[in-house]
Amino acid sequence: MAELSPGFTLIDGQPQTQLSVRDRGLAYGDGLFETLRVANGFIPLLEQHLARLHRGAARLGIEYDAAQLAEELARLAVQLGSGILKLILTRGDGQRGYALPQPQQPRRIVQVAALPAYPASHAEQGIRLYPCATRLGQQPLLAGLKHLNRLEQVLARAEWNDPAFAEGLVCNQQGEPVECTVSNLFLRLEGEWVTPALDQCGVQGVMRDYLCMQLAAAGQSVSVRPVTQAELLASREVFCCNSVFGVWPVIGLGNHQWSIGPYTRQAQALAQQVML
Repeated sequence: MAELSPGFTLIDGQPQTQLSVRDRGLAYGDGLFETLRVANGFIPLLEQHLARLHRGAARLGIEYDAAQLAEELARLAVQLGSGILKLILTRGDGQRGYALPQPQQPRRIVQVAALPAYPASHAEQGIRLYPCATRLGQQPLLAGLKHLNRLEQVLARAEWNDPAFAEGLVCNQQGEPVECTVSNLFLRLEGEWVTPALDQCGVQGVMRDYLCMQLAAAGQSVSVRPVTQAELLASREVFCCNSVFGVWPVIGLGNHQWSIGPYTRQAQALAQQVML
């Protein structure tokens, strides 16, 4: 097998760089993806990533060989050592039109990338959020899934180029905080952690789910429910998280500022334990 340098790609298990123009992932965003951090030849939270992929595939009606995929990812992680594996699962080729192809032949794509070079200050000193004007459309059928149509996130991220903002806050149509452009949101409010519900829109991150369980196991109360803008501004601590960078404390949004408190540092430590 070719050396696993950035840009290396497997398509259905074979090294390739070309994709059919009839792939429904390209035409309609008909598929799912996972971004997998690799550390020391191991994929942290792999079971959670594969479980989310399974839920999404079941919702979209895409059948695939889960055992084959898990074996392929584990093997690539050992070869890569450290970096990023981006997994894309599409419904495969189809003719013009929305009707599902019969039979379906799903396609799996795995791409290799280097770990992002995030400044250490993001984790140590915290970040500021850009208040994105882009709103998330509410579609319960797709809510929580990491499907291929990420145009809302693309538009939200295009709103700023100022390096003073490491992430952007994204809200629903009612202006309620839901998540950030590439991460989930937690806020410390009245003695408990609250993370916005994702039953109408947003992506159910694997680090979010992991921290919900681990914080609860550590004796912290964690609520998953809708959050208002007023509650966000009234919170004592805020952080964002994903499976690539772990936990970043949030210290500002517009003119509002937060301090980095001990509960955020506890969440950071829990995330670091699983990220190796």
